[in-house]
Amino acid sequence: MLSDLHSHVVGEIQQSSRTDTIFVVSAVLFNLVVLGINWGVASEANNPNRGGGGGGSDWILAVLFVATVLINVFSIRALIAGQGTRTKLINGLIRMYEDNNIAKYYDPTLLDSYGARYKLFVAVLASLAVIAIVVPLLERFLG
Repeated sequence: MLSDLHSHVVGEIQQSSRTDTIFVVSAVLFNLVVLGINWGVASEANNPNRGGGGGGSDWILAVLFVATVLINVFSIRALIAGQGTRTKLINGLIRMYEDNNIAKYYDPTLLDSYGARYKLFVAVLASLAVIAIVVPLLERFLG
């Protein structure tokens, strides 16, 4: 029974890691694609051959900026939830290990390492979101 519980908890941790990976990769790809699209739209809006200042382009930029903020907020919230899930599952494993006198084989400082990793993931997503918004704005209004 204990072995089954252990396998279940480890499986849940693995599933949580896969889900976190999907959110991070999806958000990073989204930010990079939106950066390219927004930059192109902003550049085209400043194109003198089109008359410049394209109002439709500004609406496209605004919609994609809102989408960028929403996608990143959702992804960051999912990562924070994933971090909480991982922490609870690992704490359960540690208690199980303590109850069975094998806790000495698991280094609890790994929780700090996982926490730092999640903070870095959030920082990367937030940085890319800011870049995906600021760079096209600079191109649009200063380009």
